[in-house]
Amino acid sequence: MEASASPFKIILGSSSMPRRKILAEMGYEFTIMAADIDEKSIRKETPEELVMAIAEAKADSIISKLQTTDSQPMNAEPTILITADTAEAILNKLPIGDHVREAEPTLLVTGDQVVVYEGVIREKPSSKEEARQFIKGYSGGQCATVGSVLVTNVKTGFRKGESDRVEINFHEIPDETIEKLIEEGVVLNVAGGLIIEHPLILPCVKQVVGTMDSVMGLPKALTEKLIKEAL
Repeated sequence: MEASASPFKIILGSSSMPRRKILAEMGYEFTIMAADIDEKSIRKETPEELVMAIAEAKADSIISKLQTTDSQPMNAEPTILITADTAEAILNKLPIGDHVREAEPTLLVTGDQVVVYEGVIREKPSSKEEARQFIKGYSGGQCATVGSVLVTNVKTGFRKGESDRVEINFHEIPDETIEKLIEEGVVLNVAGGLIIEHPLILPCVKQVVGTMDSVMGLPKALTEKLIKEAL
C-alpha cells in the first residue's frame, strides 16, 4: 500500500523507534502527537483490561487536544492518528499545533503494552535493580507480552480495540549480557525491561509464539484490520 494513496493522515503518539519503523513498513506516512496521561493511575485486574484502558485514556487525551485546537478540521474526511506508547517515553516537546495544522480527516490509533511473568503484570522497571531482577527471571524461562491497539474515528466517534498476546521462551541469559543491558539503560524504558529485538538479547530467545511486530509494540495485522473497520 502506498502512503500517498491513503485518504487519511496518521499521527503516531509514541517516540518508540520500533513502532515508527513498523508503521513505516506498513506503508504509512505519519507525524507524532503526545498523550498527557498518568498511566500509573489506571489499574485493572487483567493485563488485557489494563492495556485497553490505557489505550482509551490516551485516545481521550489526544481527542481532547484536537477538539480544543481551532485549526483541526473536525468535519473533514477521516485522518488516522496512531498513539501507541508503552515501551518508551512519548515526545512531549513536539508542538501540537504544527501537527494539527497539517491534519486531514482522522482516525486515532492508540495502544499500550505490558509484560506478564508468572501471572504478574510488569510495566517499566522503576530502577536498575528491578530491571536486573526482571531480566534474570526471564533467563531459561518464559514470559508474555500483552499489547492493545485501539482505533477511534474522530469524525464519527466509532471506536474499536483488541489485544494481542505473544509468548516468549528464553535460553539462559548470561549475567554479563544482563549487566551490559542495564548499563546501556534502554531496558529501563520498556515494559518489563524486555526488548527481545536487541542484539544482546536476540541470541537468548528460544521461541516466539506470535509475531515480532507485536512484541515490539505494534502488531501489523491487527492495526491494519482495525484501521479498515474504522474507515
